[in-house]
Amino acid sequence: MKIHILQHVPFEDIGSMDSFFKRFGADLSYTRFFRDSTLPRMTGLDMIVMMGGPMSANDEASLPWLRAEKEFIRRAVKEGIPVLGVCLGAQLIASALGARVYPAAQKEIGWFPVEAMPSPSGTFQFPEKTTVFQWHGETFDLPTGAVCLAKSPVCPHQAFQLGRRVIGLQFHLEETPESVGAILDHCRGELVPGPYLQTESEIRAEDSATYAKTNHLMESVLSYLTGVKEV
Repeated sequence: MKIHILQHVPFEDIGSMDSFFKRFGADLSYTRFFRDSTLPRMTGLDMIVMMGGPMSANDEASLPWLRAEKEFIRRAVKEGIPVLGVCLGAQLIASALGARVYPAAQKEIGWFPVEAMPSPSGTFQFPEKTTVFQWHGETFDLPTGAVCLAKSPVCPHQAFQLGRRVIGLQFHLEETPESVGAILDHCRGELVPGPYLQTESEIRAEDSATYAKTNHLMESVLSYLTGVKEV
C-alpha cells in the first residue's frame, strides 16, 4: 500500500495515522511544501493524505504551489484514488473542486464536540456526538455532489464525503499530546479570547481517553477509505 502525504508545515504531520499505516506495512512518501513542492507521479498510489497548516487555501498569489496541489487533488479524485483531507487539507479539496473557502463566523480552537449529520447508507458514519480537536478560522461550502457528515454549532460543514473515496475533515482526529504541543508552540499567538477558543492550559489538559477515542475514529476513517480492516 503506497500512501503519499502532502505536508504544508513541519509541525503538522500525520500523528497517530503513522501507527495505522505501519501496522499494514504501508510505503509512505511525502511532498513537504515547506522544503520542496515537487509532486509525485500518481501511478501506483493507493491513497493521498493532505494535512493542515496556518495558510489559507486561497493564498495562491503568495504560495503558487497551491495551484499545482489543487490540480493534483482534482486528478486524484477523477482517477478514483482515495483522498483524505485534514483541516486545511479538507479546505483544499473543497477549493480544488470548485467550492468556496472563506472566513468562518467564529474561530474554533480547542476541544469541542461535533455532531453527526444524517447521511446516505454506504457513507462513513460518525458517532452521534464526539469531542474533536479544532484549529481553524476558515470554513468552506460543500463541493458539488458532496454529502455533509458532521457539523458543529459554529461550523455547519465539519466533515464531508464525495463518492466512496474522498473524505474531508475540518477537525483533527490524528492528534497526540506531542502534535498538539507542536501546534501550540508555533501558533499560540492565535489564542485570543473568543466563544470557541480555549486557553493553552485547557487544550493541554485534555485527557488521554479523548486522544484514544479520536485516534480510533481516525483509524476507522482510514480503514473505510483504504479497505483494510482495523486490527
